[in-house]
Amino acid sequence: MDIRKLFGLNLRRLRFAASLSQEALGARMGIDRANIGAMERGGMNVTLLTLWQACQALGCEPSEFFDRDGARLASTLPAAARVPRRSRTKL
Repeated sequence: MDIRKLFGLNLRRLRFAASLSQEALGARMGIDRANIGAMERGGMNVTLLTLWQACQALGCEPSEFFDRDGARLASTLPAAARVPRRSRTKL
């Protein structure tokens, strides 16, 4: 499995376990929600700094992002298991 895809699936699994939306995780990490989505799809090369920020935001160890069994579990999560976005108010 591609290392980027492995990282992305585990990022998704850990984000779901923390009950965070992509937007909320991005806010904790100081990056945009779109980048979280790209990482989860395996479409981005992640730097060590980004890996560290993800660990801090999710309260986990770096090795958890490279767990093959965890990635298999994440690939079975239903699309309906997505964490809802928070509601936005119009100005």
